[in-house]
Amino acid sequence: MSLKIRLSRGGAKKRPFYRIVVADSRSPRDGRYIEKIGTFNPLLPKDSEDRIQLDTDRVKHWLSNGALPTDRVLRFLDAEGLMKREPRNNPEKAKPGKKRLEREEAKRAAEEEKAAAEKEAAEQAAAEAESADAAAAAEEEASEEATDEAAAEEAKDATDKEASE
Repeated sequence: MSLKIRLSRGGAKKRPFYRIVVADSRSPRDGRYIEKIGTFNPLLPKDSEDRIQLDTDRVKHWLSNGALPTDRVLRFLDAEGLMKREPRNNPEKAKPGKKRLEREEAKRAAEEEKAAAEKEAAEQAAAEAESADAAAAAEEEASEEATDEAAAEEAKDATDKEASE
């Protein structure tokens, strides 16, 4: 006969209350049990002392007789320091689902497209500014040449006038 230390549900609908019992593993969840060794009330706050009540002497007795706790009861026993529970590791559970991956990929593609458009717009603005600067420089150069030519003609006229006098 394999023994289990497990929870047996009681309480009303939507108001759970559990007995921690030692039972034959073949008996139904809320059915026949050998001994009640504690209670668990999940409706109480986690820091409440009345949330989990255990008869530690009886738990030790049944563990020494070969009773195996279920995972939830093993958590309670670990908190009491009666047994050691190894943490589980399921890396597949932490991975996001297909739809979330698709949404993230679409968002990333939209951001890259937006960044490329902004970069292109900035390059066009820089090219326009550069061409505007070049045009302004050419105008300034042309006006300087015109003033130089005008000054040279005036000087030539002035020398011609002096020579004729």
